Amino acid sequence: MTLLTPEQFAAAQKANLEALFGLTNKAFEGIEKLVELNVQVVKSTIAEGQENAQRALSVKDAQEFLALQASIAQPAAEKVLSYGRHLYEIASATQAEFARVAEAQYEEQNRKVQALVDNIGKNAPAGSETAVAVMKSAITAANTTYETVHKATKQAVEIAESNFNAAATAAQKAAQQAASASRAAAKKPVA
Repeated sequence: MTLLTPEQFAAAQKANLEALFGLTNKAFEGIEKLVELNVQVVKSTIAEGQENAQRALSVKDAQEFLALQASIAQPAAEKVLSYGRHLYEIASATQAEFARVAEAQYEEQNRKVQALVDNIGKNAPAGSETAVAVMKSAITAANTTYETVHKATKQAVEIAESNFNAAATAAQKAAQQAASASRAAAKKPVA
């Protein structure tokens, strides 16, 4: 009894190559988005640095300098948070695509193994029902384990995303408070 015909083997290889190239393209799309984000950040940082340097050179006293620093602090903190969010979105989208393909591959392989076991069960000699039942039981146990791990992983990702969002919100509030404190300090007369 043969397990795979040459046509089935060729089709499986073709499907695996298509999945590999699909994932490679998704990885490069993620890298392109990351490079594009970083180029944007560098361009805006250079332009803002130049503008801030010009503003700093036109400052006439210490109080005006402190006010300038306060006006720069909050936007800079918000931009860092925004960069982190964009980075997280790119990574999450790329990871989600990899997970989707991996899950589809797993389901396809599982379906093939199930069909193979059913075929073996139909063609097995008399008296081998116990061995076939053990194989089916092992496959069912493996599937249950996979589903449990998959659900736990999904929950962990959701918790991590929730924690990231909470940390970003807290950091944004802290940046706003620091900027407010800097503005208040800048308004106080310098001795």
